[in-house]
Amino acid sequence: MRQNPLKKIVELQKEGKSVGIYSVCSANGYVIEAALKRGLSDDSCVLIESTANQCDQNGGYTGMKPADFKKFVLDIAEKNGFDRNRLFLGGDHLGPLTFAHKDEPEAMADAEELIRHYVGAGFTKIHIDTSMKVNSDDPETRLPDEVIAKRGAHLAKVAEDTYRELLTREPDAIPPVYIIGSEVPIPGGAVGSEDNGVQVTKVEDFKNTVAAFEKAFADAGLGDDVWNRVIGVVVQPGVEEKDSGCTEYDREKAKDLMASIKEFPTLVFEGHSTDYQTKIRLRELVEDGVGILKVGPGLTFAMREAMFALENIEKELFYGTEKELSRFAEILDEEMLKNDKNWRKHYQGNELELRLKRKYSFSDRCRYYMPVPAVEDAAARLLGNLRTEGIPLNLLSQFMPIQYTKVREGLLENDPVALIEDRITNTIDEYLYATHQRELM
Repeated sequence: MRQNPLKKIVELQKEGKSVGIYSVCSANGYVIEAALKRGLSDDSCVLIESTANQCDQNGGYTGMKPADFKKFVLDIAEKNGFDRNRLFLGGDHLGPLTFAHKDEPEAMADAEELIRHYVGAGFTKIHIDTSMKVNSDDPETRLPDEVIAKRGAHLAKVAEDTYRELLTREPDAIPPVYIIGSEVPIPGGAVGSEDNGVQVTKVEDFKNTVAAFEKAFADAGLGDDVWNRVIGVVVQPGVEEKDSGCTEYDREKAKDLMASIKEFPTLVFEGHSTDYQTKIRLRELVEDGVGILKVGPGLTFAMREAMFALENIEKELFYGTEKELSRFAEILDEEMLKNDKNWRKHYQGNELELRLKRKYSFSDRCRYYMPVPAVEDAAARLLGNLRTEGIPLNLLSQFMPIQYTKVREGLLENDPVALIEDRITNTIDEYLYATHQRELM
């Protein structure tokens, strides 16, 4: 059996090398293309993950099943000449998350099918998350570690069975590696904007999670070869974004947790919600044992910033003319108001505060509305207007000064799509600074 290259993260970490990988948790085309282009120029690998919310056996909110998402990403990779052997696809929070309103038998049956779709499509990094209660669980008591682990091991067995079926069709298919645990808000961000403080995972809780899962894997008949492909445990190292800031990593507060990973020679930590950490804090996380840094809203936030900047250029460029403007930001907000299910429970405040959060919150709930046809049409009109007229350097300097400098130095094309992707790359570069991930290949 071939070794999954992602296991090298563990090997290098245990050798004392501060090497990890950042994970692109996004289905946004601009974000994915920017990540692949930067991986190409950096000569490094790229990890892209889809959550159970984004893609499932029914299509998720993107309308894509896992196989569709894989094709979507591979098409972008092929267009840009990115070596697919350097590309890893992952499934995040796979379990009964989106089926939790059902009783256990039905919820777990749906979770099984979800896992089959991901592993059967060739995704090689699988985060098994059974931490959420389903409808038949007692709402008044904590879900025991043993129940979480038993459900997780059951899904791992389904994954292994599916992988063996995959081998009959694709003999060179790489075995999946697994991530366990969930110490973070549900995919998409915390509900509510109040800051109750971010608590670092207790060492005892982390160790209990590992012990419960190891026993459950053994009880399910999964041998050491499978358990040794569990490479990461999700913990809360003390990071989280807020509407207008973030809780920064404090290695002093997390020192006991981080020291405890040294007791487990086959495991690293996986850190979720690392968005908006500075590159210094991101590097500290990797140095301290977090081998996988998940980022999602931070990348689409950068994309949205670029779109708003381009719209400001458009407004100035065509002021006083009869040109039909894109009204991109206005249409985006209109669509968010028409259908508030993706932001209403996450944002609190008066009307002015809600207006600002819809547009500018670091949780970036507006990313869910980018695929809406009216928003896509506005974006296309914006890009078309700017390409027809061209972007003057003085306006580029005013609204996108970093990209202006790159254009002047001949490092970047003065094209709206190239400018959007480069703004996303500004964020990606902070993760590459932290992970040194070119050493993985």
